[in-house]
Amino acid sequence: MNCSNDDDQRLYLGMDFGTSGARFALIDKQGLIHAQGKSEYPLLFLEISEICFLLSRKKDKAIDRVSSWKTTLFSLLNDVPLHHRPLIQSISIDGTSSTTLIIDRPLLYNESCPDALPTVKSIAPANHTVCSGSSTLCKLVSWWNTNDLRKESAVLMHQADWLLWLLHGKIGVSDYNNALKVGYDPELESYPTWLRAQPYSEVLPSVIAPGTSIGYLKEDVRMQFGFPRDCVVCTGTTDSIAAFLAARATEPGKAVTSLGSTLAIKLLSTIRIDDARFGVYSHRLDDKWLVGGASNSGGAVLRKLFTDEQLVELSKKINPDVASLLDYYPLHSIGERFPVADPQLAPRLDPRPESDVEYLHGILESIARIEAKAYSLLKDLGGTPVEEVFTAGGGSKNEKWIKIRQRVLGLPVTRASQTEAAYGAALLALKGVDRSFAGST
Repeated sequence: MNCSNDDDQRLYLGMDFGTSGARFALIDKQGLIHAQGKSEYPLLFLEISEICFLLSRKKDKAIDRVSSWKTTLFSLLNDVPLHHRPLIQSISIDGTSSTTLIIDRPLLYNESCPDALPTVKSIAPANHTVCSGSSTLCKLVSWWNTNDLRKESAVLMHQADWLLWLLHGKIGVSDYNNALKVGYDPELESYPTWLRAQPYSEVLPSVIAPGTSIGYLKEDVRMQFGFPRDCVVCTGTTDSIAAFLAARATEPGKAVTSLGSTLAIKLLSTIRIDDARFGVYSHRLDDKWLVGGASNSGGAVLRKLFTDEQLVELSKKINPDVASLLDYYPLHSIGERFPVADPQLAPRLDPRPESDVEYLHGILESIARIEAKAYSLLKDLGGTPVEEVFTAGGGSKNEKWIKIRQRVLGLPVTRASQTEAAYGAALLALKGVDRSFAGST
C-alpha cells in the first residue's frame, strides 16, 4: 500500500470534557466522522480525609471529580471501535474553561474565589480578564494563600492539560486558550512581567499553541488500547472554542453560541477585546480573535426544571413567533459571569405561570435575551459586528428555540453542520499532526 493511501486511512481522535459529561469523535483527514460516543461522569466519592478538607472550605459535596474524569477518559478510549484504533494518528482533548487542578484539588469553572480578587486586581492591569473571582488566576492565588503544603512541587493544570498528561506523561504543558484566564498573553506569547514577578508564578505551566504535538502516547496506554506506536498527543483547548472550531466559522462576523449546561458565545473578530467588567475576553485563533464570554445561564437550568422528555413535548407547543412577556434571568445558582460579571446575581425564575408551556417559553426567550445582550455588548466594545450565528451544543437540537433566538437576535441563526466540541478537538488533533509533519520537513 502506498504512502498516499496510508495517509488517507489515518484517523484523528478528539475528546470533549464538558460540565456534565464527555464525548469523543473520530475523523479522517477530510473531516468525515468514523465513530463517536459519549459518557456521563460516574459518581465517585472522596476519602474521609478529603471530605474534611472540603467541609473546611464550606463545600457540601464529597464528589471525587478528578477520579471521575480519569475514569471517563479511559472509558471513552475503550469505547473507540477496535478496528479503528491502529489507524489513530493523533489525539487532542478540550476541557471546561477555568476548570483547574492544583496538585489534586479541582477548582471548577463556576467556582468563585472573591478572597483573592483584591490581590489579583492590585497586580493586574485594570479590567484585565483575570480580574474576575472565577478566573483561573484568582483560583491560584486563593489556593496559594490558604495552602502551606507542597507548594514547591505544585503545578497548575487546566482540566484538558491534566487529561492529556495522563496520555503523554509530560507534566506542565498547556495551550494559550486554556491559559488565558490565568494571565497568559497570547498576543505576546508569554506570561506578562507583572505575573512572572509573583511567587506563585513557579506553578504556572509552559504554554504552546492549541493543536501542537506534545509527544507520543505513553507506552502503557498505547499497549492497553492498541493504538499505533506513532500516535501523538496534541495540546487541546477549551470546550467552547472546540465547539467554535467544529462549526468551521472562518470569517470575521461569524459567531457560534454553544448551548450546553452554560451559554458560551464566541465571535470571530479582527479586534481583540478584554474587559473584566463585563466578563469579556479574547482567545487567539491564528491571526484573528475569538471574542466573547460564558454565561452561567443555559441548559443546566432547564435540566433542573424539566426532564428531557418534557422539554421535547413542551417545546412542540410553543409558538416561536410570539414574544413571551415573562422576564426571567435563568441561573442554576447565584452568580453570573457574562454579559454581566456579578457573583451575587440571584436567579430570577418567578412568577411561574400555571402553564408549563408558557413557563418554558419564558425561560427559553429569557436566555435568548441574555444572548442578544451579549452580542450587543461585544459590538459596543469595538468587536466586529455579528452577521450570522451558528449554534452548537445540546440546545441546538431545539428548533423552536432556534426560531425564538432568531427573532430576538434579529440575525440568521442556524445549526452548525457539526455541533459537538469533540469534533473540534478532533480537528485540533489533525492540525497537530500537520504541524509536526511540516516541522519535520
